[in-house]
Amino acid sequence: MKTNPPAQATLSVAGDALPQLIAATSQSLPEQANALARARAFAEPLLVGEMLDSGENTLAHADAVAAILRGIGGSEAMQAASYLVHACVHLNKPEEVIAKAFGENFAALAVETTKLMRVQLQARDAQQVDDAAVQTENVRKMLLAFSRDLRVVMLRLASRLQTLRFHAASKRPVSPNLARESLQVFAPLANRLGIWQMKWELEDLSFRFLEPDTYKEVARLLDEKRGEREVYMEQLRGRLESELRGRSISATVQGRPKHIYSIVKKMRGKSLNFDQVFDIRALRVVVPSVKDCYAALSWVHEQFKPIVEEFDDYIAKPKPNGYQSLHTIVRDDQGKPIEIQIRTQAMHEHAEHGVAAHWAYKEAGSKGYAGVSATGEYDAKIAVLRQLLAWERDLSGAVPNRGLFEDRIYVLTPDAAVVELPQGATPVDFAYTVHTSVGHRCRGARVDGAMVPLNTPLQNGQTVEITTVKEGRPSRDWLNAELGYLTSNRAKAKVRAWFNAQATHETVARGREAVEKLLQREGKTAIKLDDLAVQLGFKSADGLFEVVGKDEFSLRNIETVLRPPEPVMQPDDYLLLKKTRTNDNGPKGGVLVVGIDSLMTQLAKCCKPAPPDDIRGFITRGKGVSVHRADCSNFREMAARSIERVIDVEWGAPKRAAAAAVYPVDVAVEAADRQGLLRDISEVFAREKTNVIGVQTQSVKGTAWMTFTVEVADSGRLNKVLSIVAGVQGVRSARRR
Repeated sequence: MKTNPPAQATLSVAGDALPQLIAATSQSLPEQANALARARAFAEPLLVGEMLDSGENTLAHADAVAAILRGIGGSEAMQAASYLVHACVHLNKPEEVIAKAFGENFAALAVETTKLMRVQLQARDAQQVDDAAVQTENVRKMLLAFSRDLRVVMLRLASRLQTLRFHAASKRPVSPNLARESLQVFAPLANRLGIWQMKWELEDLSFRFLEPDTYKEVARLLDEKRGEREVYMEQLRGRLESELRGRSISATVQGRPKHIYSIVKKMRGKSLNFDQVFDIRALRVVVPSVKDCYAALSWVHEQFKPIVEEFDDYIAKPKPNGYQSLHTIVRDDQGKPIEIQIRTQAMHEHAEHGVAAHWAYKEAGSKGYAGVSATGEYDAKIAVLRQLLAWERDLSGAVPNRGLFEDRIYVLTPDAAVVELPQGATPVDFAYTVHTSVGHRCRGARVDGAMVPLNTPLQNGQTVEITTVKEGRPSRDWLNAELGYLTSNRAKAKVRAWFNAQATHETVARGREAVEKLLQREGKTAIKLDDLAVQLGFKSADGLFEVVGKDEFSLRNIETVLRPPEPVMQPDDYLLLKKTRTNDNGPKGGVLVVGIDSLMTQLAKCCKPAPPDDIRGFITRGKGVSVHRADCSNFREMAARSIERVIDVEWGAPKRAAAAAVYPVDVAVEAADRQGLLRDISEVFAREKTNVIGVQTQSVKGTAWMTFTVEVADSGRLNKVLSIVAGVQGVRSARRR
């Protein structure tokens, strides 16, 4: 399985290509000339007298943010945006107005930063969201913002730092949510980008508001012997600088600032007392070259006793954010611990300002970066995004509920766009997230340039490229959980939908073939299929074909519609019927036709009469008398057309009970479809000794429609059976048709 590239390799790409990226992503527009002064003049009339929620004057806040950005090497465009961001809220169409005055580059930066501010405010003010969830949401939104424009996050960092500075200076309280967000999200972000100067100040100010008593206590301990300690450290600083230069190492030695939050973290993390914290006394040595770093380290270890387990070589193995330096802790002649950091000037610039150190090159064309190649720009963007993705992964370990972070990963497309996926996602998940068509046609994948199996779990920050075919289909193996091709529920649903659509297509084709063959046999090929479907109660022909293809709808129902009603006889045709006399007093067929003894009769199939139904007779052509129920709609229509064909009929009694006649009757049942429904209803008929001679079923959207043809001698008995059927679980109605 392909893993993330080593930190040193990532640093190489970021360090070499990042200035090119920053230069390339900034447009060289004529409007950028004097942008800072023009932006302040543009915003000032809109912001005069306006106050932020913190109570700080908005224009003063923008001035301070611009100064912070200038101090860490932020470009003029970034400083100008600090004013334009606040101007956005006063403009009806801010993007259009700012683009017209300053260019699209400034407009996009200001509007994008404004959107991120609103999202963070909503998340922070949410009442029923715990801190970890808020933090998670902010991290994800920052990821997306960062992927669009590196400067957006820089503006947010500077703005938050100024907000905390204002509260500290004015001694105003800060809401716990804002302070906690600053400590858990903004400070780690500054750390990931290597902006140490901003990181330490964000941490100390946030901690000051979250735990004021602890902050004051540590500050008091630092101040207790400040004078004595400063005299000693100044003597030691001068000695190191003098003796290193005596060895031809042009070194600058400085005292390192003491950061209260860092001290508290060490005391708590290692269960130390204040006196046991090593970096209370600390020096920083800056030399011209890497060779000089190791030469200076050698001299320090010769002069003082090193604490071996506290030595770190971040030059040979840089931190993930690109930080490089040598860290060692030694004891002086009195046994006091002293931390000494040794680095080059370039390393020092990166350590203080991190990514921001390159913003001096932000204006296109400066220092030879105007002609950056597409490859260099791409590599730089990949490297910077990977740094932020790694920060999100590192941050997850600090959250009590780690699952909030571990449920998502972020990978990159070949164009360096960020794609959010569930933890454990594979290249197939990635393909379906990009586009459904890409997922269906996926046949291979490259992760960080290397071919991998399609069920390979992806990792944060990897670049994924999908190989597709022109026309393809998903594999059924992808739905096999044991094979591990899919993790995303969305991707699984798309694969299932494809196979369901294919199954439906095949079922419809099978049903169409059966219906068309029936139409050919009946000589009805000219009939419109949609009209036939509507006549049978379906919305479309495909709906009819689907149930026929599933064997849920009998073709006999279609035959009934296709075949016309039987023609009736002419007025006097019934006189031609063969009459047979009998000496029996009772009718032989169970039906007595009044006035015409033993005339040939048949029970109508449309209404299936049975004793003791009220019945009527209708004389047909060549088939005798058709007996209908008196309430039969077909009978009423025929009687309305030819009343002279109607004759009176009545039920006759059989001679012997053993020879009692039975009559077929249709029963309609409507029920909520479920497994075992047909079995349960059939068991009722069996228990009630009611013979079932035919069944038709159809299920539409969870509702089962069933027609049972049963034999009964008495329709009154049938009513009792139907009341029992109506009591079966899920049955909504049971009635005679």
